[in-house]
Amino acid sequence: MHLLLVEDDHLVAQGLCRSLRQEGYSVEHSATVKHALQCLGSGEIELVILDLGLPDGDGSQILKHIKAQKKVIPVVILTARSSIDDKVQGLDMGADDYLAKPFEPAELFARLRVASRRVNQAQSSLLQCGDVTMDTSAHSVTLNDELLSLPRKEYMLLKALLENQGRVQSKQQLENKLYQWGEEVGSNTIEVHIHHLRKKFPSDFIKTLRGIGYVVGKR
Repeated sequence: MHLLLVEDDHLVAQGLCRSLRQEGYSVEHSATVKHALQCLGSGEIELVILDLGLPDGDGSQILKHIKAQKKVIPVVILTARSSIDDKVQGLDMGADDYLAKPFEPAELFARLRVASRRVNQAQSSLLQCGDVTMDTSAHSVTLNDELLSLPRKEYMLLKALLENQGRVQSKQQLENKLYQWGEEVGSNTIEVHIHHLRKKFPSDFIKTLRGIGYVVGKR
């Protein structure tokens, strides 16, 4: 996992980088807000350890940037600010965890593992294709962050297509996923559902391969 450590204390950063690499993390180190934002711009950072007191600003700027980008990146605040108010403020801003200095490395590593698992579990329930996102745990679908209301069969059909992005799904395959064995299915039922779905999404979102089936995403 590619981790960004934002820490301006050189000795603390040096020791943490060494320990984190021993734990199996790939580590980038930033000592300033500016450099941290540059690292995040690469799109490769998957986890952040964030100090708040930095020489060119407050670490909360970095946290706000991550949340504004709507990226699923766990953030564990690691700071000398240890008051309850500071902890509440950090968590309310969207941090996944808050650990005050001085700290035990073993506790930090345990908290990183928990934050990573939490995000991985959330990601596993998300199916995304372009501007369309389905949260299978919440049974919700959004287009450009706008919530859509889909009947059950349309939802199931869309789920089958999103789970197989780039792979053509035949009419028979889709019927098998939507209907129980022995349930009567009209000859054009899938076509009707596809027709209704297409009205709710961009015109080229669901592609038809005549005589073969349907597909979303790149092939």
